[in-house]
This record gives sequence, C-alpha cells and structure tokens, in this order.
Amino acid sequence: MFNVENKIIVITGVCGQMGRVYAKFFLKNGAIVIGLDISSNKKLDLDNKNFFFVETDITNKKSITKALEEIKQKFGIPEVLINNAGLDSPPETNSPETGRFEEYPEEAWDRVLDVNLKGIFLTSQIFGEAMSQNKKGSIINVSSIYGLVSPDPKIYDYKNNGMNSFYKPVAYSASKSGILNLTKYLAVYWAKDNVRVNTLSISGVFNNQDEEFLESYCSRIPIGRMAKEDEYNGAMLFLASDESSYMTGSNLIIDGGWTAI
Repeated sequence: MFNVENKIIVITGVCGQMGRVYAKFFLKNGAIVIGLDISSNKKLDLDNKNFFFVETDITNKKSITKALEEIKQKFGIPEVLINNAGLDSPPETNSPETGRFEEYPEEAWDRVLDVNLKGIFLTSQIFGEAMSQNKKGSIINVSSIYGLVSPDPKIYDYKNNGMNSFYKPVAYSASKSGILNLTKYLAVYWAKDNVRVNTLSISGVFNNQDEEFLESYCSRIPIGRMAKEDEYNGAMLFLASDESSYMTGSNLIIDGGWTAI
C-alpha cells in the first residue's frame, strides 16, 4: 500500500522548508523527484541519484514548458505534481505589506497572486495536459487554513506597540482561497482522463519562530502546538499514491483542529 516507488514526482518551490521536506520524503520512499524553483539553493542537501533540479519560474509559461520538456527527455511524463511554491509574510516581516488593509500595496497583491495562484494555474496547464494525454496523474495543490478562514488578528497583538501593527496580508488569504475552487474545476475537467486534483490545506509549521509568536499562535490550536515539518508527509503520500484513486476535487485539511473551532 501507498507505493510511490519509481513514480515521477514534480515538486514546485523545492528550495523552501516544506519543499525540501517533501522531496526528501519521496526520495526515501523510492520515487524519482524533480524539484522546480526559481533559483538553485546549495542548502538543498538532496544528493540522490533520483533527484533532478530544474530552475523554473512558475509565473512564466515558457519556463514551465521548457522544464517539462527536460523532464520528459530524462524520465518521461510526470505522474504527480505537487504545487507547493508560495509567498508568505511571517510575523517577523516588517514592511507595508503587513500593515493596514487600507494601505496594502497593489504591487504586493500582484506579486503574491502571481506566485500563489497564477503559478498553480500555469503549472497545472502544462503538466496537467501532459498527464491527461497520458491518462494518469495526481495533482496536489497546497493551500492553507487561511484559505478557509480569516487570519485571527488577535494572534498578532503582541506585535502591536502603538506605532506598528502586523496584519496577515489579504493577498495570502485570497490566493489560498482561490486554490480551492481551481482544484475543484480541474478535478471535474480532467476526471475523464484519470487525472485527479486535490487540495491539501495545512496550518503553521514550526521553524524556530520567536517565543511570543509561538505562545500566541499555539494557544489558538486545539492540539496546542504547531505542526512538525514531517507531519504532512503521510497526507502527501496518500494523495500521491494509488490508495487515493477514488479521491478528486477534495480538500484534505490537516491543521491540529484549527478550523474545527
């Protein structure tokens, strides 16, 4: 069960924290992993004969098409696409992007929507078409609890000192919400071609955040802590494997109970 051995798996945003985690996990389980990112990262630490990196701008259709051609020549048509890449603004960010909604920069909106939503649209167009022609595939779109519910401003009260206030940017929520219906659309569209499309919605992952943030954020989670970075691997394995063969158009939520409240 849950066999992904020799499956060709593409992961966008592979140089980020979770991209590296997913890549290492699938390599450990015998998959062939192709990592896409806008630039290489020497800290990837993925010295494995089954790992292949392709420098790719997921907001550029020509760049994605070129990446697919490289992959097809070396390995064949991918069987799994994990749309993991995304832009976020963590609590330590201090910029106009994390200020009041009324002052949120238009260029920031464009940049976040470009990567978080348009990027998935384009990679799905290119890789999804190849999968549909091959009559098999699984696309996993990574969303967030903030695509389902609004960020709770109270979590960030500790950042507010009368001069500066932190607000989770609106573009992040809007982009992650858009992923949900893009997933449903593509699931129905490609169902006849045996290409499944699902969303994995996750909550925060521990990454040595400051203690004030951790205390405030974790107090909102029924389980009482952030996710460990490997705690989404099981869901990824399920969605990538044939064990989820009857699942498409769904949103799998793993959030420590956040959205249950």
